Amino acid sequence: MNWYIGVLQKYAVFNGRASRSEYWYFVLFNLLIAIGLAMIDGLTGSFNPETGIGILGGIYALGVVIPGIAAAVRRLHDTNRTGWWLLIGLIPLIGFIVLIVFLATDSQTGSNQYGENPKR
Repeated sequence: MNWYIGVLQKYAVFNGRASRSEYWYFVLFNLLIAIGLAMIDGLTGSFNPETGIGILGGIYALGVVIPGIAAAVRRLHDTNRTGWWLLIGLIPLIGFIVLIVFLATDSQTGSNQYGENPKR
């Protein structure tokens, strides 16, 4: 849970580096919270099948979009890539696969132009 809160505390920090565990634990907790909110939306009747999202899920998604992008940019920085590589995910299928590989790649050892290695 500390990884999730740590990313939220760096709400719009796009500089620096993020370790794999910081990024992927944030993604995991986002997924679990989104599933929980979808269940609550379904039980309360606020889930809209046409849009595929409910009121609580929509509010939560809006709240974590900026920290999610910031964490992904910091994760790319950790692999010594610019945050602009995040846009490769807009290319259907291939871009998504390449982005997942970049985000799952191990940290560059030592420091790079984006800062010190977060593993230390």
